[in-house]
Amino acid sequence: MTLADKVTSLRIVLAPVFCIIYLFPVLFPAWPAAAAPWTVPVLGTLFIIAELTDLLDGQIARRRHEVGDFGKLFDPFADVLVRVSYFLCFVVTGILPVLPFLLVLYREFGILFLRLLMMKRGIAMGARWGGKIKAVLYMAAGALALIAVSLERLGLDTVPSRAFRLAAVVIFYVSVLISLLSFADYIMVYRRAIKTGV
Repeated sequence: MTLADKVTSLRIVLAPVFCIIYLFPVLFPAWPAAAAPWTVPVLGTLFIIAELTDLLDGQIARRRHEVGDFGKLFDPFADVLVRVSYFLCFVVTGILPVLPFLLVLYREFGILFLRLLMMKRGIAMGARWGGKIKAVLYMAAGALALIAVSLERLGLDTVPSRAFRLAAVVIFYVSVLISLLSFADYIMVYRRAIKTGV
């Protein structure tokens, strides 16, 4: 693995850690150590590290001239894993709605299937612009939802926390729409590959 791939792998490690810590107060409500406030700085740190590694791995790969087929597939896989993980947490605790989350899952499984089909043709289909915009919106929705949760866990369930909840849901719906449009774009890329006989 290249240095960039190692940075990417951090997201795969952080995804289950985020879920465990986020759901700790939900799973162990009677345990004194499960009091929610301690999870706030930990979750915030994990979220920031995960998103920073998403920015850094691509830059490292380009600077070190280590852009390869493995990285083109590994990076989006790690992105999906970590973001689906925290979206799942937000759905479980009622911050984000279930239906758009299911659409996200179906879209990501569909993209995975398309990438496998492209690999059979010897093409490593990396992220396209629609996918990158979707990723930014996913990150924004996740950040807003986490802020809302953090305020509530700190006992600040006020107008700001409800405003962050609403903003998170709105951005999440927009991200789902963009993700579906980008999925259509990936399908077009695959169809062009078939027509050209690549």
